[in-house]
Amino acid sequence: MSELNEEAQAEQRDSGKKKKKKRKKRRETGKEEEEEEEEEEQVVKKEEEQSETVLLRGIFKVGKKSHDVLLTRTKLTWTPIVPETPTGEVSVLRAGVLLLRDVFAVKVKRRRAAGQQSGGTVLGLALFSCRRREKRLEEDTLHLHNASSEHTHIWYNSLKELLTGFSSRPRYLKVFINPSSHKKEAVHIYREHVAPLFKMADLRTDITVTERKGHALSVMKECKLDEYDGVVCVGGDGSVAELCHALVLRAQLDANSPEEPVKAVLPLGIIPAGSTDVVSCSVHGVRDPVTAAFHIVLGHLQQVDMCSFSSYGHLVHYGFSAMFGFGGRSLARAEKKRWMLSSRRREYALVKTLARLRPEDCQLSFLPAKKTSQSFSGHRKQNQDEKQDPESEGEESWTTNHGLYLNISVMSIPCLSPHAPRGLAPNTSLANGSASLIAVGNTSRSEFVKHLKRYSSSSGQFNFPFVETHSVSAVKIRPRSLTGCSEEESEEEGDAKHTPIIQSEGAAAFPWNIDGELVEMASEVLIRVHSRLITLYGEEVDEAESAASCSCF
Repeated sequence: MSELNEEAQAEQRDSGKKKKKKRKKRRETGKEEEEEEEEEEQVVKKEEEQSETVLLRGIFKVGKKSHDVLLTRTKLTWTPIVPETPTGEVSVLRAGVLLLRDVFAVKVKRRRAAGQQSGGTVLGLALFSCRRREKRLEEDTLHLHNASSEHTHIWYNSLKELLTGFSSRPRYLKVFINPSSHKKEAVHIYREHVAPLFKMADLRTDITVTERKGHALSVMKECKLDEYDGVVCVGGDGSVAELCHALVLRAQLDANSPEEPVKAVLPLGIIPAGSTDVVSCSVHGVRDPVTAAFHIVLGHLQQVDMCSFSSYGHLVHYGFSAMFGFGGRSLARAEKKRWMLSSRRREYALVKTLARLRPEDCQLSFLPAKKTSQSFSGHRKQNQDEKQDPESEGEESWTTNHGLYLNISVMSIPCLSPHAPRGLAPNTSLANGSASLIAVGNTSRSEFVKHLKRYSSSSGQFNFPFVETHSVSAVKIRPRSLTGCSEEESEEEGDAKHTPIIQSEGAAAFPWNIDGELVEMASEVLIRVHSRLITLYGEEVDEAESAASCSCF
C-alpha cells in the first residue's frame, strides 16, 4: 500500500510540474503577444506623430485676413491671427483644414503685364483640390497670399514634394476616345472637362481616337504597357467592355497563361460618355466626367471582380455582366435600329420584345459561392436536383434547374445606373468574389413588367414568386431549343448591316447582352467569376443618382 501511495504522490508531483510549465508557457506567450501589441501601437504612434509633425509654418493672407498656416505630411491648416484685446480675452477661432490627399495641384500665383508670358510679381500660392458634394467631386481652390518670393517658393517646393509622394496617382496615361459613342460627344467631353484637369495635375497623356470596334483591343495588344501608369477610356459601356477585356487578355498573354486569367497590370479609368454608363456609375455613383477625372487624378483605386464567358471550352469574352433571354433579345432588336436616337431605340426594343415576350427552355446550373448562397425569394423549381457536374473541377457541387426562363442575368458588379439607382444586382458588390444570379421564370407579361418597373424604385424587384436570386461563383446555361433566333424575328427586322461583335461558329446562336454589347454564342455558355481581376479608378458606392424612369412603362 505504501508503494502505491508513493507512486500516486509521484504522479501528482509530475502532473503538478507539467501544469506549472503550461501556465508558465501561457504567461510567456501572453507576454509575447502583449509585447507585440505594444510594439505595433508604438509603430502606429510614431507614424501618427510623424504625420502630425509640423514641416512648415508661415503667415499668409486667406481672403482679407492674415492666417497662421501650418503644413504637416497629411494636411494644411490655417487659423486667423487676432490681436489681443485690452481686457486680455482670448477668442477661440475655428481653424481651416485641407487634407493633402484631396489636393491635386499647387501653382505659384503671379501678376503679369499684358503680353508677358513668363515671370511676373509673386502673389502667393493656389492649391487646387476636390471637395465632395454627395457623390460628385467638384473643384475647389485655396488662395494663400504672400508677396515674398523666397517664402512662397519654399512652400511650393515642399507641397510639390508631398504631392508626388502619393504613389497611386498616375503620371502618364494611355487614353482611348470613342468619337461615335452615344451622342458623339466623347471628344468634346474630354477636351472641355477632362484635359484641363489632367494638365493642371501635370499628367501626360498618349491619346488614341478609335476608328472602329476592336481598334482599342488591337492597340492594347501591341503597345508597351510598362510606359504607362494607367489606361483611360472615354466612351460608353461598349468601349469600357472592350478595354477591360483587352487589359485582362493582354495580362494573360504576357504571363503565357492560356488557361487561367491573369490580373490586369494597369488600372482603368472610365470617363462616362455613353447612354447608360453602368460600369462608371458602379464605381463613381454618378455619370459625371469631372468626378471620374478626379478619381483618376487622385489615384482612387478600386479592385473589381470580373467574369469569363466561355462556350464549348473556348474563351469568348471577359466582362462584368450578362443577360440571356429578354435582355439579349431586346439588345439584338436595338442594334438593328442604330439610326434611331439611343433613348428611342432602347424604348422601341423594350416595347417590341415585350410584345413578343416568350421564355427560353434551358438548363440552368450554378455553383454557389463559398461564403453564402441563398435564394432571396425562396422560390425553387419543382424539377430541381443537385448533382455533381462531370466537367467541374475538383469536388464542386453544382445545382441544376430545368425550366422556362424569361430572363437570366449574371452580374459580378451591382450595375448601377440612373434608371436603376440601387443597381440591377443590388445583392452583390464590386469585389466580394461572387456574382449575383437572377433567374426570372415564366410568368405573365403584366407580372414581368411589374418586376422591371421596380428596378427604378428603391427595392422589391425580387419579391415575386417567379424570381430567384443566388450568390454564385460559376453559372452554366444550356438552352434546350434548337434555334437561337426565330424566323419571325429575322423576317421582321430584315436588316443584316448590324452584326454582333462576336458570332459563334455553331448552327444554334443565341443573343447575349454582355456589358451592353451584343454577343452571339452557341447553345452552351460557362460563366466563371474571377475575384479582383481588374483595378478601376473609383470607389465602392451603394447607390447612383437617379433619373426619370423609362417612358415606355
